Amino acid sequence: MADALGAGALGFATSKAPTHVGYAGKPVPSRAASHEEVEALADCLAEAGRGVFQATIGRELFLPQLAEIQRRTGRTVSWTALLQGLFGPDGHRRVLEEIEKLQADGVAVVPQVSCRPLVVEFQWKAPFPFESSPIFQPVSAADFEGRKRIYADPAFRTTFRSRSQEGVFGARFGELIIAEVPGQPQLAERKLADVARERGVDAVDLAFDLGLSTDLEARFRMPVANSDEAEVATLIQHPGTVLGLSDAGAHASQLCDACAPTHLLGHWVREKGALTLEEGVRQLTSSTADHFGIRGRGRLAPGLAADVTVFDPATVGAGKLRRVNDFPAGADRRVSDAAGIRAVVVAGVPIREEGRDALDPEGPLPGSVLRGGDA
Repeated sequence: MADALGAGALGFATSKAPTHVGYAGKPVPSRAASHEEVEALADCLAEAGRGVFQATIGRELFLPQLAEIQRRTGRTVSWTALLQGLFGPDGHRRVLEEIEKLQADGVAVVPQVSCRPLVVEFQWKAPFPFESSPIFQPVSAADFEGRKRIYADPAFRTTFRSRSQEGVFGARFGELIIAEVPGQPQLAERKLADVARERGVDAVDLAFDLGLSTDLEARFRMPVANSDEAEVATLIQHPGTVLGLSDAGAHASQLCDACAPTHLLGHWVREKGALTLEEGVRQLTSSTADHFGIRGRGRLAPGLAADVTVFDPATVGAGKLRRVNDFPAGADRRVSDAAGIRAVVVAGVPIREEGRDALDPEGPLPGSVLRGGDA
Protein backbone atom coordinates (compact mmCIF):
# COMPACT_ATOMS: atom_id res chain seq x y z
CA MET A 1 0.00 0.00 0.00
CA ALA A 2 2.80 2.39 0.86
CA ASP A 3 4.56 1.53 -2.42
CA ALA A 4 1.34 2.13 -4.36
CA LEU A 5 0.87 5.55 -2.76
CA GLY A 6 4.47 6.38 -3.55
CA ALA A 7 3.87 5.40 -7.18
CA GLY A 8 0.86 7.70 -7.42
CA ALA A 9 -2.22 5.86 -6.16
CA LEU A 10 -5.04 8.16 -5.10
CA GLY A 11 -5.81 6.14 -1.99
CA PHE A 12 -7.08 2.81 -0.72
CA ALA A 13 -10.45 1.18 -1.41
CA THR A 14 -12.01 -1.96 0.03
CA SER A 15 -15.35 -3.75 0.29
CA LYS A 16 -17.35 -5.64 2.88
CA ALA A 17 -20.53 -5.71 0.78
CA PRO A 18 -22.34 -9.07 0.92
CA THR A 19 -23.28 -8.62 -2.75
CA HIS A 20 -19.61 -8.80 -3.76
CA VAL A 21 -19.29 -12.48 -4.56
CA GLY A 22 -16.38 -13.84 -6.57
CA TYR A 23 -15.27 -17.04 -8.23
CA ALA A 24 -17.24 -20.19 -7.40
CA GLY A 25 -19.54 -18.25 -5.11
CA LYS A 26 -16.82 -17.35 -2.65
CA PRO A 27 -16.66 -13.88 -1.05
CA VAL A 28 -14.26 -11.45 -2.72
CA PRO A 29 -10.99 -11.49 -0.68
CA SER A 30 -11.55 -8.13 1.04
CA ARG A 31 -14.61 -9.53 2.80
CA ALA A 32 -12.35 -11.96 4.65
CA ALA A 33 -10.04 -9.22 5.91
CA SER A 34 -9.95 -8.55 9.64
CA HIS A 35 -10.55 -5.01 10.84
CA GLU A 36 -6.92 -4.93 11.98
CA GLU A 37 -5.81 -5.61 8.40
CA VAL A 38 -8.03 -2.81 7.09
CA GLU A 39 -6.58 -0.45 9.71
CA ALA A 40 -3.00 -1.43 8.83
CA LEU A 41 -3.61 -0.63 5.17
CA ALA A 42 -5.38 2.63 6.04
CA ASP A 43 -2.46 3.65 8.27
CA CYS A 44 -0.35 3.97 5.11
CA LEU A 45 -2.49 6.97 4.19
CA ALA A 46 -1.63 8.63 7.49
CA GLU A 47 2.07 7.87 7.01
CA ALA A 48 2.00 9.32 3.49
CA GLY A 49 0.03 12.36 4.63
CA ARG A 50 -2.31 12.13 1.65
CA GLY A 51 -4.84 9.91 -0.06
CA VAL A 52 -8.48 9.03 0.38
CA PHE A 53 -10.00 5.92 2.02
CA GLN A 54 -13.03 4.49 0.26
CA ALA A 55 -15.21 1.55 1.26
CA THR A 56 -18.24 -0.31 0.08
CA ILE A 57 -19.94 -0.87 3.40
CA GLY A 58 -20.98 -4.09 5.11
CA ARG A 59 -21.92 -5.29 8.57
CA GLU A 60 -18.31 -5.10 9.79
CA LEU A 61 -17.53 -1.78 8.19
CA PHE A 62 -20.01 1.05 8.61
CA LEU A 63 -20.20 4.44 10.31
CA PRO A 64 -18.54 3.57 13.66
CA GLN A 65 -15.60 1.84 11.98
CA LEU A 66 -15.34 4.45 9.21
CA ALA A 67 -15.31 7.27 11.75
CA GLU A 68 -12.60 5.44 13.71
CA ILE A 69 -10.48 5.10 10.57
CA GLN A 70 -10.95 8.77 9.71
CA ARG A 71 -9.87 9.90 13.18
CA ARG A 72 -6.97 7.47 13.07
CA THR A 73 -5.65 8.55 9.68
CA GLY A 74 -6.81 12.14 9.34
CA ARG A 75 -7.79 11.38 5.74
CA THR A 76 -11.18 11.76 4.04
CA VAL A 77 -13.26 8.58 4.21
CA SER A 78 -15.80 8.11 1.43
CA TRP A 79 -18.28 5.25 1.31
CA THR A 80 -20.82 3.69 -1.03
CA ALA A 81 -23.62 4.04 -1.11
CA LEU A 82 -26.29 6.12 0.57
CA LEU A 83 -29.38 5.33 -1.49
CA GLN A 84 -33.07 5.73 -0.75
CA GLY A 85 -34.50 2.34 0.11
CA LEU A 86 -31.30 0.51 0.99
CA PHE A 87 -31.69 1.16 4.72
CA GLY A 88 -35.46 0.74 5.02
CA PRO A 89 -38.22 3.24 4.25
CA ASP A 90 -36.64 6.21 6.09
CA GLY A 91 -33.23 4.73 6.83
CA HIS A 92 -31.38 7.12 4.54
CA ARG A 93 -32.61 10.06 6.61
CA ARG A 94 -31.34 8.47 9.82
CA VAL A 95 -27.96 7.89 8.18
CA LEU A 96 -27.87 11.54 7.07
CA GLU A 97 -28.47 12.60 10.67
CA GLU A 98 -25.51 10.50 11.83
CA ILE A 99 -23.36 11.93 9.04
CA GLU A 100 -24.29 15.48 10.07
CA LYS A 101 -23.20 14.76 13.65
CA LEU A 102 -19.87 13.29 12.53
CA GLN A 103 -19.12 16.09 10.12
CA ALA A 104 -20.06 18.71 12.72
CA ASP A 105 -17.38 17.14 14.95
CA GLY A 106 -14.84 17.45 12.16
CA VAL A 107 -14.97 13.78 11.15
CA ALA A 108 -14.69 13.73 7.35
CA VAL A 109 -16.84 10.70 6.58
CA VAL A 110 -18.61 11.42 3.29
CA PRO A 111 -21.31 9.19 1.77
CA GLN A 112 -21.54 8.85 -1.99
CA VAL A 113 -25.02 9.30 -3.44
CA SER A 114 -26.45 8.67 -6.88
CA CYS A 115 -28.75 10.80 -9.00
CA ARG A 116 -30.21 7.74 -10.76
CA PRO A 117 -32.47 4.89 -9.67
CA LEU A 118 -30.58 1.66 -9.06
CA VAL A 119 -32.11 -0.81 -11.49
CA VAL A 120 -30.38 -4.14 -12.17
CA GLU A 121 -30.97 -6.22 -15.31
CA PHE A 122 -29.89 -9.84 -15.02
CA GLN A 123 -30.10 -13.36 -16.41
CA TRP A 124 -30.29 -16.50 -14.32
CA LYS A 125 -26.89 -17.51 -15.67
CA ALA A 126 -25.47 -14.54 -13.74
CA PRO A 127 -28.00 -13.82 -10.94
CA PHE A 128 -26.13 -10.89 -9.37
CA PRO A 129 -29.07 -9.47 -7.37
CA PHE A 130 -29.47 -12.71 -5.43
CA GLU A 131 -25.88 -13.91 -5.03
CA SER A 132 -25.58 -12.52 -1.50
CA SER A 133 -28.34 -14.88 -0.35
CA PRO A 134 -27.12 -18.12 1.27
CA ILE A 135 -29.50 -20.18 -0.82
CA PHE A 136 -27.65 -19.04 -3.97
CA GLN A 137 -24.24 -20.26 -2.82
CA PRO A 138 -24.71 -23.61 -4.63
CA VAL A 139 -25.78 -21.66 -7.73
CA SER A 140 -22.67 -19.49 -7.67
CA ALA A 141 -20.46 -22.54 -7.21
CA ALA A 142 -22.11 -24.54 -10.02
CA ASP A 143 -21.20 -24.61 -13.70
CA PHE A 144 -23.73 -23.66 -16.38
CA GLU A 145 -25.48 -27.03 -16.55
CA GLY A 146 -25.39 -27.29 -12.78
CA ARG A 147 -27.20 -23.99 -12.45
CA LYS A 148 -29.96 -25.19 -14.75
CA ARG A 149 -30.40 -28.34 -12.67
CA ILE A 150 -30.69 -26.27 -9.49
CA TYR A 151 -33.27 -23.92 -11.04
CA ALA A 152 -35.36 -26.91 -12.14
CA ASP A 153 -35.31 -28.46 -8.67
CA PRO A 154 -38.73 -28.03 -6.96
CA ALA A 155 -37.05 -28.01 -3.54
CA PHE A 156 -34.85 -25.05 -4.53
CA ARG A 157 -37.86 -23.18 -5.86
CA THR A 158 -39.78 -23.82 -2.65
CA THR A 159 -36.90 -22.44 -0.59
CA PHE A 160 -36.53 -19.44 -2.90
CA ARG A 161 -40.26 -18.76 -2.73
CA SER A 162 -40.25 -18.84 1.06
CA ARG A 163 -37.32 -16.44 1.25
CA SER A 164 -38.04 -14.24 -1.77
CA GLN A 165 -39.07 -11.36 0.47
CA GLU A 166 -35.83 -11.29 2.45
CA GLY A 167 -33.19 -8.61 2.09
CA VAL A 168 -33.08 -5.52 -0.08
CA PHE A 169 -33.13 -7.44 -3.35
CA GLY A 170 -35.65 -10.06 -2.32
CA ALA A 171 -38.18 -7.49 -1.19
CA ARG A 172 -38.23 -6.17 -4.77
CA PHE A 173 -38.95 -9.52 -6.40
CA GLY A 174 -42.62 -8.62 -6.74
CA GLU A 175 -41.65 -5.69 -8.95
CA LEU A 176 -39.64 -7.81 -11.37
CA ILE A 177 -39.99 -6.80 -15.02
CA ILE A 178 -39.50 -9.24 -17.89
CA ALA A 179 -37.01 -7.33 -20.04
CA GLU A 180 -36.53 -9.82 -22.86
CA VAL A 181 -37.43 -13.43 -23.65
CA PRO A 182 -35.91 -14.74 -26.91
CA GLY A 183 -38.71 -15.96 -29.17
CA GLN A 184 -41.46 -14.30 -27.09
CA PRO A 185 -41.29 -10.57 -27.87
CA GLN A 186 -44.82 -10.08 -26.54
CA LEU A 187 -43.48 -10.51 -22.99
CA ALA A 188 -40.94 -7.68 -23.20
CA GLU A 189 -41.36 -4.90 -20.62
CA ARG A 190 -44.18 -6.65 -18.79
CA LYS A 191 -44.39 -7.27 -15.04
CA LEU A 192 -43.64 -10.86 -14.14
CA ALA A 193 -46.55 -10.93 -11.67
CA ASP A 194 -49.05 -9.84 -14.35
CA VAL A 195 -47.94 -12.53 -16.81
CA ALA A 196 -48.00 -15.17 -14.06
CA ARG A 197 -51.54 -14.14 -13.12
CA GLU A 198 -52.71 -14.38 -16.75
CA ARG A 199 -51.19 -17.85 -17.12
CA GLY A 200 -52.42 -19.07 -13.76
CA VAL A 201 -48.94 -19.99 -12.55
CA ASP A 202 -46.70 -19.01 -9.68
CA ALA A 203 -44.43 -16.03 -10.38
CA VAL A 204 -41.31 -17.78 -9.06
CA ASP A 205 -41.97 -20.82 -11.26
CA LEU A 206 -42.56 -18.56 -14.27
CA ALA A 207 -39.30 -16.68 -13.73
CA PHE A 208 -37.23 -19.86 -13.63
CA ASP A 209 -39.20 -21.55 -16.41
CA LEU A 210 -38.66 -18.60 -18.74
CA GLY A 211 -34.98 -18.82 -17.99
CA LEU A 212 -34.74 -22.56 -18.54
CA SER A 213 -36.77 -22.45 -21.77
CA THR A 214 -34.26 -19.98 -23.25
CA ASP A 215 -31.04 -21.65 -22.01
CA LEU A 216 -30.88 -18.92 -19.33
CA GLU A 217 -30.88 -16.15 -21.96
CA ALA A 218 -34.11 -14.49 -20.73
CA ARG A 219 -33.48 -11.15 -19.05
CA PHE A 220 -35.24 -9.63 -16.06
CA ARG A 221 -35.04 -6.15 -14.58
CA MET A 222 -35.51 -5.29 -10.93
CA PRO A 223 -35.65 -1.86 -9.22
CA VAL A 224 -33.47 -1.95 -6.12
CA ALA A 225 -33.18 1.57 -4.68
CA ASN A 226 -33.44 5.31 -5.34
CA SER A 227 -36.90 5.08 -6.88
CA ASP A 228 -38.50 7.82 -4.73
CA GLU A 229 -37.42 11.01 -6.49
CA ALA A 230 -38.41 13.32 -3.62
CA GLU A 231 -36.04 11.45 -1.32
CA VAL A 232 -33.30 11.21 -3.97
CA ALA A 233 -33.49 15.01 -4.24
CA THR A 234 -32.87 15.21 -0.48
CA LEU A 235 -29.73 13.11 -0.87
CA ILE A 236 -28.20 14.98 -3.82
CA GLN A 237 -29.03 18.37 -2.29
CA HIS A 238 -27.41 17.58 1.05
CA PRO A 239 -24.15 19.51 1.61
CA GLY A 240 -22.51 16.54 3.33
CA THR A 241 -22.72 14.10 0.40
CA VAL A 242 -20.80 13.69 -2.85
CA LEU A 243 -21.95 12.29 -6.18
CA GLY A 244 -20.61 8.83 -6.86
CA LEU A 245 -21.59 5.23 -7.49
CA SER A 246 -21.97 5.61 -11.23
CA ASP A 247 -20.80 2.00 -11.70
CA ALA A 248 -19.62 3.28 -15.07
CA GLY A 249 -17.51 0.20 -15.70
CA ALA A 250 -18.94 -2.40 -13.31
CA HIS A 251 -21.72 -4.92 -13.91
CA ALA A 252 -21.68 -3.69 -17.50
CA SER A 253 -24.25 -6.19 -18.79
CA GLN A 254 -26.62 -5.54 -15.89
CA LEU A 255 -26.75 -1.78 -15.49
CA CYS A 256 -25.37 1.46 -16.89
CA ASP A 257 -25.08 4.64 -14.89
CA ALA A 258 -22.15 6.06 -16.83
CA CYS A 259 -24.73 8.58 -18.01
CA ALA A 260 -25.10 10.02 -14.50
CA PRO A 261 -23.55 13.42 -15.42
CA THR A 262 -25.85 14.08 -18.37
CA HIS A 263 -28.82 12.71 -16.39
CA LEU A 264 -28.03 15.10 -13.53
CA LEU A 265 -27.88 18.11 -15.83
CA GLY A 266 -30.89 17.15 -17.92
CA HIS A 267 -33.23 15.69 -15.31
CA TRP A 268 -32.35 17.23 -11.95
CA VAL A 269 -31.20 20.65 -13.16
CA ARG A 270 -33.36 21.43 -16.19
CA GLU A 271 -36.49 19.29 -15.74
CA LYS A 272 -36.88 19.09 -11.96
CA GLY A 273 -35.13 22.29 -10.88
CA ALA A 274 -33.78 20.44 -7.83
CA LEU A 275 -30.32 21.95 -8.43
CA THR A 276 -29.27 25.19 -10.05
CA LEU A 277 -27.12 24.87 -13.15
CA GLU A 278 -24.15 26.19 -11.20
CA GLU A 279 -24.67 23.69 -8.38
CA GLY A 280 -25.07 20.84 -10.82
CA VAL A 281 -21.79 21.73 -12.50
CA ARG A 282 -20.07 22.13 -9.10
CA GLN A 283 -21.19 18.67 -8.00
CA LEU A 284 -19.73 17.18 -11.18
CA THR A 285 -16.43 19.05 -10.98
CA SER A 286 -14.92 20.86 -8.00
CA SER A 287 -16.92 18.96 -5.37
CA THR A 288 -15.59 15.62 -6.62
CA ALA A 289 -12.05 16.94 -7.06
CA ASP A 290 -11.97 18.42 -3.57
CA HIS A 291 -13.36 15.33 -1.83
CA PHE A 292 -10.94 12.96 -3.52
CA GLY A 293 -7.86 15.16 -3.36
CA ILE A 294 -7.45 15.77 -7.09
CA ARG A 295 -5.54 19.02 -7.50
CA GLY A 296 -5.36 21.30 -10.51
CA ARG A 297 -8.72 20.00 -11.74
CA GLY A 298 -12.39 20.74 -11.20
CA ARG A 299 -12.32 24.49 -11.84
CA LEU A 300 -11.73 26.90 -14.69
CA ALA A 301 -8.96 29.16 -13.42
CA PRO A 302 -5.52 30.40 -14.52
CA GLY A 303 -2.87 27.77 -13.92
CA LEU A 304 -5.27 24.83 -13.76
CA ALA A 305 -5.78 22.22 -16.45
CA ALA A 306 -8.05 23.34 -19.27
CA ASP A 307 -10.32 20.30 -19.07
CA VAL A 308 -13.77 21.39 -20.24
CA THR A 309 -17.06 19.79 -21.22
CA VAL A 310 -19.10 22.12 -23.43
CA PHE A 311 -22.82 21.39 -23.30
CA ASP A 312 -26.16 22.95 -24.18
CA PRO A 313 -28.26 23.37 -21.00
CA ALA A 314 -31.45 23.25 -23.09
CA THR A 315 -30.77 19.82 -24.60
CA VAL A 316 -28.23 18.01 -22.42
CA GLY A 317 -29.46 14.66 -21.18
CA ALA A 318 -29.07 10.89 -21.12
CA GLY A 319 -30.52 8.68 -23.83
CA LYS A 320 -32.54 5.55 -23.21
CA LEU A 321 -30.49 2.54 -22.16
CA ARG A 322 -29.71 0.11 -24.95
CA ARG A 323 -27.63 -3.03 -25.33
CA VAL A 324 -24.59 -3.39 -27.58
CA ASN A 325 -22.21 -6.29 -28.21
CA ASP A 326 -18.87 -4.53 -28.56
CA PHE A 327 -16.87 -6.18 -25.79
CA PRO A 328 -14.24 -8.86 -26.55
CA ALA A 329 -15.72 -12.11 -27.88
CA GLY A 330 -18.94 -10.26 -28.64
CA ALA A 331 -19.89 -9.83 -24.99
CA ASP A 332 -22.64 -7.33 -24.29
CA ARG A 333 -23.04 -4.20 -22.21
CA ARG A 334 -25.66 -1.54 -21.62
CA VAL A 335 -25.00 1.99 -22.87
CA SER A 336 -26.72 5.36 -22.90
CA ASP A 337 -26.10 7.96 -25.60
CA ALA A 338 -25.40 11.51 -24.42
CA ALA A 339 -27.37 14.41 -25.86
CA GLY A 340 -26.42 18.07 -25.88
CA ILE A 341 -22.67 17.61 -25.49
CA ARG A 342 -20.96 19.95 -27.95
CA ALA A 343 -17.31 19.28 -27.15
CA VAL A 344 -14.90 17.64 -24.73
CA VAL A 345 -11.60 19.44 -24.20
CA VAL A 346 -8.55 17.98 -22.44
CA ALA A 347 -5.66 20.27 -21.55
CA GLY A 348 -7.00 22.82 -24.01
CA VAL A 349 -7.21 20.35 -26.89
CA PRO A 350 -10.64 19.30 -28.24
CA ILE A 351 -10.83 15.50 -28.30
CA ARG A 352 -14.58 15.18 -29.15
CA GLU A 353 -16.76 17.61 -31.10
CA GLU A 354 -20.45 17.11 -31.96
CA GLY A 355 -20.28 13.42 -31.07
CA ARG A 356 -17.20 12.60 -33.14
CA ASP A 357 -13.51 12.16 -32.36
CA ALA A 358 -11.65 15.41 -33.00
CA LEU A 359 -8.20 13.81 -33.11
CA ASP A 360 -6.58 10.55 -34.09
CA PRO A 361 -6.81 8.18 -31.10
CA GLU A 362 -3.69 6.42 -32.40
CA GLY A 363 -1.71 9.66 -32.31
CA PRO A 364 -0.45 11.81 -29.43
CA LEU A 365 -3.05 12.52 -26.75
CA PRO A 366 -3.24 15.69 -24.64
CA GLY A 367 -3.92 14.20 -21.20
CA SER A 368 -1.41 13.53 -18.46
CA VAL A 369 -1.17 10.86 -15.79
CA LEU A 370 -2.31 11.92 -12.32
CA ARG A 371 -0.08 10.70 -9.52
CA GLY A 372 -1.40 11.17 -6.03
CA GLY A 373 -3.96 13.61 -7.40
CA ASP A 374 -1.37 15.80 -9.17
CA ALA A 375 -0.48 15.97 -12.84
